[in-house]
Amino acid sequence: MASAGRAGVGTNQEDVRRHNLGTVLGHIHRAGRLSRAELTTRMGLNRSTIAGLVAELESLGLAEQAKPSGARLGAGRPSVDVKARNGAYVLAVDLRVDGLTVARVGLGGVIQSRATGPVPAGHDPHAVAGSVVDLMRLVVKDVEPDAALVGVGVGVPGIIRADDGLVRFAPNLDWHDVPFAEILGVRLGALGVPVLGNDADLGALAEHLRGAGVGVEDLVYLSGEVGVGAGVIVNGHKLEGAGGYAGEIGHMPFQPDGRLCHCGARGCWETEIGADAIAAAIGCPPERVGALGEFLEGVHDASPELQLVGSHLGRGIAGIVNMLNPRVIVLGGYLRSLFPLVHEDVEAQLAVHALTAPRELARVTLPGLSGDSVLHGAAELAFEPLLADPVERLAASCRDADAALAS
Repeated sequence: MASAGRAGVGTNQEDVRRHNLGTVLGHIHRAGRLSRAELTTRMGLNRSTIAGLVAELESLGLAEQAKPSGARLGAGRPSVDVKARNGAYVLAVDLRVDGLTVARVGLGGVIQSRATGPVPAGHDPHAVAGSVVDLMRLVVKDVEPDAALVGVGVGVPGIIRADDGLVRFAPNLDWHDVPFAEILGVRLGALGVPVLGNDADLGALAEHLRGAGVGVEDLVYLSGEVGVGAGVIVNGHKLEGAGGYAGEIGHMPFQPDGRLCHCGARGCWETEIGADAIAAAIGCPPERVGALGEFLEGVHDASPELQLVGSHLGRGIAGIVNMLNPRVIVLGGYLRSLFPLVHEDVEAQLAVHALTAPRELARVTLPGLSGDSVLHGAAELAFEPLLADPVERLAASCRDADAALAS
């Protein structure tokens, strides 16, 4: 998951060069800025080869050299720095039940522009695609003329078939086998078919690469929106399952005689800790659940009802700790605002239900990327083809996204 190289690299010199070019770009993209000496050490290549690869990335508009910013390594002059340049960008989409966010993201994970809007009533996939494109038009208005759009990534709160972006099941959107990648791709036209990912998986990817889980090989990201899902990193790699559907932890059976869930089952964990449960606990009207974050900001002391939600959260996290033995558990979505209010209730349940050995290793924390984890994850998904082969992806990129979206 953390690898920037492409699989199946050939043995001829051109394949090796392109692989190395993408790997260098991947290091720069994740770090934002590195010295050529650091690149030489990370790549295990000689200085002249690194210099040649950096020069090629400069000619492609993807990197630029700058004055050294850190201490020199060894004797002699400090090594020149290499940093990401705005020659390529992606469009990232965070599709939630109660809202849409679209961002233009540059190399280095820099959010250059963003726009937000409501999800169309009824969640009709074609209407949602239209709203996404409308927001895209806003974020590309001021893009640099020579910058290339190299991908579109979309986070969706549902079970996604990786092969073709079919949304097998998104209960809170009431989507069943919806070919959303294809639907949005038709709207995008020359921009191509987007890449879809489960929102929690993308949150985990982003927090692992750029947020609270940097340097952590075992991580769980809990996405707590209207529904609840988990993205899981095990030994540095995404836990996918047989069909790529692992992580639907919100539908873990929790209360045998509990509330009816949107998935059709009764007593799922998300019915006790999701947005509806939080809203009921703080007196947020059902029709205002989309503004739950604002309501939570006004809460300073947890009521007994909210403490109960915190206890349910802690008991579920204890099960995650026992089952997966993560180092870090990141709470995203509305759970990010909930946790400071109920952290004592969460810790109390962990003390009772989590096994001592894995509990000692686990840390529950907030996202390092604030509320943008899914956006950053969608961007990383969209950047993957460029990092695999910069030359090939740039050749197939779009240089005038504004015109393409207007057509």
